[in-house]
Amino acid sequence: MVATVAYAYKARDAAGKAVKGRLDAASESAAMTRLRTMGLSPISMVEVPQGAGLNMEINIPGFTKGVGLKDLAIMSRQMATMIGAGLSLLRTLNILAEQTESKPLTKVLIAVRDDVETGVSISDSMAQHAEAFPPLMVNMVRAGETGGFLEGALESIAENFEKEVKLRGTIKSAMTYPVIVLIMSLVAVIAMLVFIVPVFENMFTNLGGQLPLPTMLLVYLSRSMVYVVPILAVVGIAFAIWWPRNKNTEGVRKLLDPFKLKLPVFGPLLKKIAVARFSRNFANMIGAGVPILQALHIVGETSGNWVVEQALIKVADSVRQGHSIGAPLANEPVFPNMVTQMISVGEDSGSLEQMLNKIADFYDQEVESATEQLTAMIEPLMVAFLGVVVGGMIVALYLPIFNISTLIE
Repeated sequence: MVATVAYAYKARDAAGKAVKGRLDAASESAAMTRLRTMGLSPISMVEVPQGAGLNMEINIPGFTKGVGLKDLAIMSRQMATMIGAGLSLLRTLNILAEQTESKPLTKVLIAVRDDVETGVSISDSMAQHAEAFPPLMVNMVRAGETGGFLEGALESIAENFEKEVKLRGTIKSAMTYPVIVLIMSLVAVIAMLVFIVPVFENMFTNLGGQLPLPTMLLVYLSRSMVYVVPILAVVGIAFAIWWPRNKNTEGVRKLLDPFKLKLPVFGPLLKKIAVARFSRNFANMIGAGVPILQALHIVGETSGNWVVEQALIKVADSVRQGHSIGAPLANEPVFPNMVTQMISVGEDSGSLEQMLNKIADFYDQEVESATEQLTAMIEPLMVAFLGVVVGGMIVALYLPIFNISTLIE
């Protein structure tokens, strides 16, 4: 990748109006050329240090936002539209870099644009930015470049990412309420143990007498909060730092992903999500002309579940030996019988892509329905949980008051 330099420029537009701005380029001549492609006549060009003064960017490890799927979906859709309208790839990348609202994506697009300007293919340049462009996107772009249907490949990528964003939004909306209620209940419990219970404890101590067992347990928990709260805070901070760095490692995924699929309520939902993602990604890869073995490998990596990934590795090994896709897929418990049978029918009829799209649409609807049912079931359960916990603590606090007359005597 070619290093870029920031330049502050003054120029005149087609109407003769003076404009000024800033752009990144590999050299001053490249910056001049880019201004002319933008329809501007350069007046002056001055190199400026990047990241200086008020333009300095402060990146806090763990809190820097990367390139999201929604940003990639918008970028792919706009890129397909501009290429379809006859704009050159270089000018398309230049426009995208200027108008995107995502700063991380802007930086990556500038780097890709500079690579393309030096003769590197867009797919090879994207492959150098794995933190921004997933393997699915890189390989579909490469297939579109090679086959001469880059516009169609980008449309498929945009549609794929838009559906993925919708799927994630459905799951997030279903989980928002339970998580908020759980956090509220934990905060309420800790606040009562730290601030309210000690007040009642002092009152009970002054009155004397034997406290009921529930109240004694509550007082013991309140006293232990002096040690528990700092420990929980340290553990929480340590986990927040450790988790983003290790959640995608082989060891963690190997232990956590099979456990997720075995959960009583969430397991079936996570399996449907994995099947929907597999079917949609596989259909798009096949439609873009990516070879089957390569598509299976990439789809496994993007499935989001270690169990699915390992199953697809076995399927790819079987396909490499000359077998069909449906037969080895049927031996993997993570894939329902309906899915394997429909894939087998698609292989036999030569309509595998269409069949995979139907599977993806079906499981998208299943996920949406399951999340709605899950939300309807979890809401009353969480309210009941909050009532039992907080209500139980209040009852435990007031039990000694029922015997207050005896204590006073």
